[in-house]
Amino acid sequence: MQRTAVINIVGLCGSLIGDHTPRLKAFASGGSLARIDPAFPAVTCTAQYDYVTGKRHSEHGIVGNGWYNRDLAEVQFWKQPERLVRSPKIWDELKAADPSFTCAKLFWWYNMYSSADYSITPRPMYPADGRKVFDVYTHPMTVRHEIKKDLGEFPFPTFWGPLSASDSSRWIAGSARWFEEKHSPTLSLIYLPHLDYNLQRLGPGDPAIAGDLEEIDTIAGELIDFFTQRGIRVAVLSEYGIEGVNTPVHLNRVFRDKRWITVKDELGLELLDCGASRAFAVADHQVAHIYINDPSIEPEVRRVLERTAGVAEVLGAKEKNARGLDHPRAGELIAIAAPRCWFTYYYWNDDRKAPDFARCVDIHRKPGFDPVELFLDPEIRFPRLKLMKFFLKKKLGFRTLLDVIPLDPALVKGSHGRIPEDEGNHPVFITGHPVPDLPASIGSTNVKDRIRQMVAPGRNE
Repeated sequence: MQRTAVINIVGLCGSLIGDHTPRLKAFASGGSLARIDPAFPAVTCTAQYDYVTGKRHSEHGIVGNGWYNRDLAEVQFWKQPERLVRSPKIWDELKAADPSFTCAKLFWWYNMYSSADYSITPRPMYPADGRKVFDVYTHPMTVRHEIKKDLGEFPFPTFWGPLSASDSSRWIAGSARWFEEKHSPTLSLIYLPHLDYNLQRLGPGDPAIAGDLEEIDTIAGELIDFFTQRGIRVAVLSEYGIEGVNTPVHLNRVFRDKRWITVKDELGLELLDCGASRAFAVADHQVAHIYINDPSIEPEVRRVLERTAGVAEVLGAKEKNARGLDHPRAGELIAIAAPRCWFTYYYWNDDRKAPDFARCVDIHRKPGFDPVELFLDPEIRFPRLKLMKFFLKKKLGFRTLLDVIPLDPALVKGSHGRIPEDEGNHPVFITGHPVPDLPASIGSTNVKDRIRQMVAPGRNE
């Protein structure tokens, strides 16, 4: 087998490869580039598991970054166990073909209890006193201590939230080199996240994105050099492209006006009660799964959605089946945002009654994805000082609330999830060596075959 590294640059698309990415441009020029027909929804977890299983979410079950667990009556986002994936992965098949094959999953999602040989993923500790202690989870478990001793602590605040920046990508790139030097995996899957952050904050048309492109080009270029010098083949791919947006759409507020949402008062704040609601939306960027506990209102829910400004399309049972989206985890209906629009999870009508977690970075408690977590509340006079006080209290072991996130979705200027009409905003698959049979575009479920051909050339499935 040919040892291979796959570098996943989140948010990269064909239109961004150019003067500000000289290393990636040269890499593509010396090899081959294909556009990927995006996964749907075009979000991280679905895209990654289209790529590594070769299946659509009707089979692998990853219908988004999160979904409603009907058994527990809870919305669950960003869960970690790989057992949530219902289809075999590329590393399972390659190991079955050759027992000497090994795989390292470096910050790719569903990375706990993985069948991969080596894994590392963000995983805070939650002591009983209510603290949240930043950390990583690794397999083997001994790696956690060894890698932090060599690389230092993972810069968790830069991985997501208002302080997110390139430090996280640099640390992950360092971990890829560390695993290669220590364990020499046959296949390394490497996740570099930071390009995505300002594309959502500022939008893809903002001039400041040039700096983010230059940073990711340097980080990726150094990794490419490192691997190629060791005789390892390299592929670069991405999960989705970011479109500019200017209109947040509040589906749960629409449903609340129809009295389909049930809200529970908790200490004067409002908490969405999914199990008691007749219908509610689980927003995931530009796609929302609509869960309907009262089947009698489904036709009306669909009519309301179709009349809601900012909704381009609504998929029911027939449409979901036709597109391979009919997994039991999916909503009874799926709403797709119109161009320049995206969906919030907001269900309250008065910001004074928003739940306490709404103003925090809290990716697991919120019943939907919240890109506003990328911003500091502009109404806080000295936000950096508040952040410093928060981290000092954490370091001293005190419980504290980092309530610095605004409740203004108009701040968000970039989003993804729908399939962009402009193919320049589609994700890419790039190899550093010419691939004569690589077509101009490949399906998201064909990426697996392309990676397998790099690792095991000439081997049939």
